[in-house]
Amino acid sequence: MSRKKIVVIGGGAAGFFGAIRAAEQNPAAEVLLLEKNRTVLNKVRISGGGRCNVTHACFDDKKLARFYPRGGSFLKPLFKTFNPQSTIDWFQQKGVALKIESDGRMFPTTDSSKTIALCLENEAIRKGVQVKTSTGVSKIHPKEETGFVLELLDGTNLEVDAVLVTTGGNPNVEGYRWLADLGLNILKPLPSLFTFNTPEGVFKDLSGVSVPNANVKIAGRKLKQDGPLLVTHWGFSGPAILKLSAWGAKELAEVEYKFSTLINWCGETTENEVREQWASQKKLHPKKVIQSNQLLGIPSRLWKRLCELAEIDEQLRWIDVSNKQLNKLTENLINCNQTVAGKTTFKEEFVTCGGVDLYEINPNTMESKKIKGLFFAGEVLDIDAVTGGFNFQAAWTTSYVAGSNI
Repeated sequence: MSRKKIVVIGGGAAGFFGAIRAAEQNPAAEVLLLEKNRTVLNKVRISGGGRCNVTHACFDDKKLARFYPRGGSFLKPLFKTFNPQSTIDWFQQKGVALKIESDGRMFPTTDSSKTIALCLENEAIRKGVQVKTSTGVSKIHPKEETGFVLELLDGTNLEVDAVLVTTGGNPNVEGYRWLADLGLNILKPLPSLFTFNTPEGVFKDLSGVSVPNANVKIAGRKLKQDGPLLVTHWGFSGPAILKLSAWGAKELAEVEYKFSTLINWCGETTENEVREQWASQKKLHPKKVIQSNQLLGIPSRLWKRLCELAEIDEQLRWIDVSNKQLNKLTENLINCNQTVAGKTTFKEEFVTCGGVDLYEINPNTMESKKIKGLFFAGEVLDIDAVTGGFNFQAAWTTSYVAGSNI
């Protein structure tokens, strides 16, 4: 009697994790992992600046689900099975310790993504998973009763009993054609994490300047986020912008990434609080030069630019400033209108929304509702998160559940 054959398509984080779990649950089966590229775990190796942001120290499943613009409600019950604490424990048991940084992100204590990649590769070997690189799948043909015939890119066929698809996100809908051919509904893929380009921006020469807690809104929409903001030579970046791009991925794509953004450089500081600062300065320090004495925690280079935009010159003192100038400075501080015309995505950190519609998937097992024996995990699904380790956590969670049930 031949051994049951399980094939995992895609050699990324979800692929390895799912293959390892499948091998654990099916010790008598042959588990084969296929990767079309020559190397595996490429995104793991380059993520987090080469450190690999493995997960996030959020141990409340309900709160954790809120970090996912798409897929949060789908993931919430799955977190009862495998959550960030499970991730920590899993790697700890394999000899890999994780550490928590001040913002909640978690990295291996070695600060090297190679630690995570090597751990996954070694565990796959230990569990008997066969890894084949330069082996892509072009089509999946379900057999009449059970099982599948996989059509490989080299023209050969492979008969298998069950399939787990973990091919990751793809920026082009054509990249999902082989899955759409199975009758699965594919949601148009769109960039989810990107920075804002301001070709005519007045801050671009301040590249490198950052504020610890800005509030950023999209004019005319309900989209807003707060957090650190970084000025770049092409526009704006940082966690506040990346979070906003994730939550607004579909809406911003509809307007072809042309919109106005309103920045409060002081976070939640209100107009009244700002005006109280001006009154206090005029009363207590009337002879101080405004440009030379920044307030509200604004970096000096940014403060100077905001003053220039309000027509406050280098020598103007608080005692001599006009109400018109203060009104402009107030507006530039808490409601700074900037025109965005385009986005920048980073290939190594590329995250998409869209992909296989979650309505196609059994949320308890990660199996296709239409095709028995076909499972999905990771970013090939319409699941995406803000930055901070949440996308990797979705990969660990969905692939663990899929591997447990395949």
